[in-house]
Amino acid sequence: MVADVASDPEVVFMFPNPEKLSPPLMRLDEAYIGYTDASSVIKKVNIDVDLDTRIALIGPNGAGKSTLVKALCGELELNDGQRFIHNRLRIGLFTQHHMDLLDLKLSAVEQMRHEFPDESVEGFRSHLGSFGISNNLALRPMYLLSGGQKSRVSFAMITWERPHILMLDEPTNHLDFDAINALIMGLNNFEGGLIVVSHDEYFLNALCDRLYLVQDERVKAFPGDLNAYRKMVTK
Repeated sequence: MVADVASDPEVVFMFPNPEKLSPPLMRLDEAYIGYTDASSVIKKVNIDVDLDTRIALIGPNGAGKSTLVKALCGELELNDGQRFIHNRLRIGLFTQHHMDLLDLKLSAVEQMRHEFPDESVEGFRSHLGSFGISNNLALRPMYLLSGGQKSRVSFAMITWERPHILMLDEPTNHLDFDAINALIMGLNNFEGGLIVVSHDEYFLNALCDRLYLVQDERVKAFPGDLNAYRKMVTK
């Protein structure tokens, strides 16, 4: 008989802090970004990212927010322009599809050992515990974990190497209100840079101090807050 999906003993996110790096850390200059040489989804992008960055990427669906994230972190080649990434920079990338990459037959500890074979089980268990995946939760097959718990396993995996910059694409999917608040608290204590794509205004307002609007093939600093952006959209 299959056991019930595990309940949460606690909801916690404790992000490991990176060592300091001197800027610049990550930058795009006059970048043309797309999936083919012939067509760019976004053009003439200029953006700087450092340890103090707290940016929310806003804009309509399909405008290129996720594409911009991939280009910034080097997962997507530029059609034109320049990209700089510090040679010691570590990036933690959480995508909407990150949980699809988990092998649900494995436990969280086994998944981490598969990804980082030279590290210790004790280290994995301690790290997973800082995301609320502790005791038996870390040893159960992940198909028995809730969506929120699988999400926290994904967070543990992308932060194992203590990234300087976290790039989060729709990170609140599968999280309930308590977990979202715990994630906000954890990210506000994180001493690295943060770039977020999210439709959750509550989440963005609690974390980000700069908005960049991705729209009409351009990326521009948005001068107002999310309330001003919503009013602009509904006009």
